[in-house]
Amino acid sequence: MFNLFSSRLGRVFRLAAAAGTAFALLFAAVAFAQEKPAAEALSSEAAMGGHGRILLVLPFDNRSGQMSLDWVREAAAELLNSRFSSAGFAPLSREDRMYALDHLGLPQGFQPSRASAIKLAQTLDADEIVVGSFSMSGSDLVAEAQLVDVPHLSMSQPVTTRGKLTDMIAIFDSLAWELTKELDPGFNVAEKTFVAAGAGLRLDAFEQYIRGITEPDQQERLQHLETAVKLSPAFSPAWMALGREDYGTQQYQKAAAAFAKVEPSGPDGPEAGFYRGLSLLFSGDYAGAEKSFAAVARVLPLADVLNNEGVAVSRQGHDGTSLFVRAVAADPNTADYHFNLAVSLKQHGNPAAALSEMMECVKLHPGDAEAQTLLAAWKTAPALAKTAAGTGAASESAEANPDPLERIVRTFDAAAFRQAGAVVDEMDAARLAALPAPERARKLCAEGEDYLNRGLVLEAERFYQSAIAADGDSAEAHAGLAEVRRRTGDTAAAREEANLALKLDPSAQAYVVLSRLDLAAGNLSQAGNEAGEALKLEPTDPVAQQLSREIEMKTGAKKE
Repeated sequence: MFNLFSSRLGRVFRLAAAAGTAFALLFAAVAFAQEKPAAEALSSEAAMGGHGRILLVLPFDNRSGQMSLDWVREAAAELLNSRFSSAGFAPLSREDRMYALDHLGLPQGFQPSRASAIKLAQTLDADEIVVGSFSMSGSDLVAEAQLVDVPHLSMSQPVTTRGKLTDMIAIFDSLAWELTKELDPGFNVAEKTFVAAGAGLRLDAFEQYIRGITEPDQQERLQHLETAVKLSPAFSPAWMALGREDYGTQQYQKAAAAFAKVEPSGPDGPEAGFYRGLSLLFSGDYAGAEKSFAAVARVLPLADVLNNEGVAVSRQGHDGTSLFVRAVAADPNTADYHFNLAVSLKQHGNPAAALSEMMECVKLHPGDAEAQTLLAAWKTAPALAKTAAGTGAASESAEANPDPLERIVRTFDAAAFRQAGAVVDEMDAARLAALPAPERARKLCAEGEDYLNRGLVLEAERFYQSAIAADGDSAEAHAGLAEVRRRTGDTAAAREEANLALKLDPSAQAYVVLSRLDLAAGNLSQAGNEAGEALKLEPTDPVAQQLSREIEMKTGAKKE
């Protein structure tokens, strides 16, 4: 574990140093991990341990001969990125790829050769590249992909999936599963679970979303994204993209509403919360901005988030000094944080400390004209106040030269969040590994249940499988896996897991799974018996109560 942590930490420093945030993210991540209870700190990385490899998925080559399918190039990369992320890997985002292309002086639509793809991956510090293509065979879409091992400069054998064009999402979900098995032969999440992860997404909404993030014209992008969210109101990535468009055109109220639709615990959650906070701040809703920034800070209290939360507090006429203190502690090398702390200290009656912080700001950024002017004024302020005592000159001077507003961080450092999160993940994984097997399994099951309650079956199965790996006799893990199997349509496996869970330790959860399976199969009597057993074990279980009422209604209707 130490070697893995040391290696990952080295990468954190390399990537963060490039953005000038190494100290800040490490400070925040370590402090956060120390403060956060283990039961709350479990993460996807912690569950899987070794799946944190960074992947670069390139747009697929369109070999169909149909220009109308060009949108599928980017769609393939988006779908694979989503599944790889759910599987515990670290796929680089489209924004990361666009940044790297720009850094290398290449156009956004560039289709790289193997050599240039490796250069691109090395620029982004990626471990693996996914390259692929798609074509049409009659009415079937055929997708093919290969993995490029960047450190060893080797390429895997091609992996191919095919199906009807209308099943495009399922085709690429299956391809993602095949590639995941190539990346980790021991990966034990079922293919049906990968396919089920994308089953709720409408293809037409997904197409509109892809067109909305790739069209060069801003109005066309906006139109596509608005159509996407109308077709699929729960599609979080489309809301995120729409929020970015509205924010970019200073439609702050619309942006705040769009960002509010993004799943808070999803991969875009922190960024959406940050920009929602900014949108509310620029709209004058300072209380709402404070809440939004505070929610992000609870995930990872990085300096830019704490700073903006402090600004939102200050704009309401309250004292944000403590938040500015935390921002400076998290990142002492950013001049603006010292500037804000200085302004806040002076406003709240601590001129000596304010002067010291403003001096530090000027030391870090000697070219800051506003800070230089304030520093000079503040140095003479005590003398002015003394000579003007009783004359009113001091108050007149204060009115003529009011203290400035605190400075806002206007951009979200996604790389810093990801890398700080990686450090926390490693710490959580080490903490989890130190627990006795039964306790480790219980904590993994709790995380799996949380994902299951949010409808994220792929993530849920990962945690339940990890719990079973930790403790094969965990009835809770087998019951949770039974529910995953039921939701993904594998009724035989669901029944098998539920019966195993009952054998290990009878539970309402396992009986409910069996009852639902029998209800769906029309076995009302058996379903009723199983619901009754669930209620014997947990009389107040609302799920078992509702299931029992549903069975009674159907039984009564059948008798009539």
